[in-house]
Amino acid sequence: MSIIILGIESSCDDTAAAVLRDGTILSNVVASQEVHKLYGGVVPEVASRAHQENIVPVVDMALKKAGIDKGDLNGIAFTKGPGLIGSLLVGSSFAKAMALGLGVPLMGVHHMQAHILAHFAEAPMPKFPFLCLTVSGGHTQLVLVKDYLVMELLGETLDDAAGEAFDKTGKMLGLDYPAGPIIDQLAQQGQPVFDFPEPQVKGLDFSFSGLKTAILYFLRDQSRADPGFIQNNLADICASVQERITSILLKKLKAAALQTGIREIAIAGGVSANSGLRKGLENMGQAEGWNTYIPKFEYCTDNAAMIAVTGYYKYLKGDFAGQDVVPTARMDW
Repeated sequence: MSIIILGIESSCDDTAAAVLRDGTILSNVVASQEVHKLYGGVVPEVASRAHQENIVPVVDMALKKAGIDKGDLNGIAFTKGPGLIGSLLVGSSFAKAMALGLGVPLMGVHHMQAHILAHFAEAPMPKFPFLCLTVSGGHTQLVLVKDYLVMELLGETLDDAAGEAFDKTGKMLGLDYPAGPIIDQLAQQGQPVFDFPEPQVKGLDFSFSGLKTAILYFLRDQSRADPGFIQNNLADICASVQERITSILLKKLKAAALQTGIREIAIAGGVSANSGLRKGLENMGQAEGWNTYIPKFEYCTDNAAMIAVTGYYKYLKGDFAGQDVVPTARMDW
């Protein structure tokens, strides 16, 4: 008998639904919210209201694309956290109501663990144990993955995340939100000619607040001397910022690989779509003799396929949530 799981993701500003059958993704639908560009960042109340508008048509489309009737579902997985509480409430409430109506179990999913398990949406898949660098707008973490649902946090950011460093830099440069993809595109047209400082953080933890400050002061001082500095050097500035953020991430990843002796290495999360990071990992992997894994772009950013995959393995284990489950903005590992 097939196991069919519906996954629902609503942690931030993307409403997503996906259908999985026996570990294979049948559909993966995402409705993005363009309105946040007007504000230069995600507005939580606006995001939660948009989720309310989008969730029914997104789930309906995911089921239709998969050719699955809702009565065929064996379970419903949803993002329990971390994320924006208003957005999480929309997804969790819908999932709870639908599961109750269909009489199927619920699986509450940790958003960052799901980013890691996005590697199991399609081949090639890493072998256990493997190291995963998870990089997104709100999180930067190094994780030792021992099994599908057994993970150990080795290091994390002490302040800002790498994705936040990209977006805040973009704001300083006058770029639209989200700035990460724009910086990536511009960086490919420039050269990393400006040397930004590398934070000196012990162990496997990260820090990006100091780098953001250094970029701010650099742009301020250069613009005072030359008002057209940013406009005239935009591509090179983006290339330099991207190169420094990437070097910080990969240096810690290499340290974790040396410390653990693991050669199965993966990256995940929204920032793993960055071309500089992807190329840097591939080059380092070849130099170090690693087996490297990078998800397809559609599985890097927030999506419900990764929620469905995680829910599938929770279903197999019988790790179900009750109707009293509540979402949480912050979640421990």
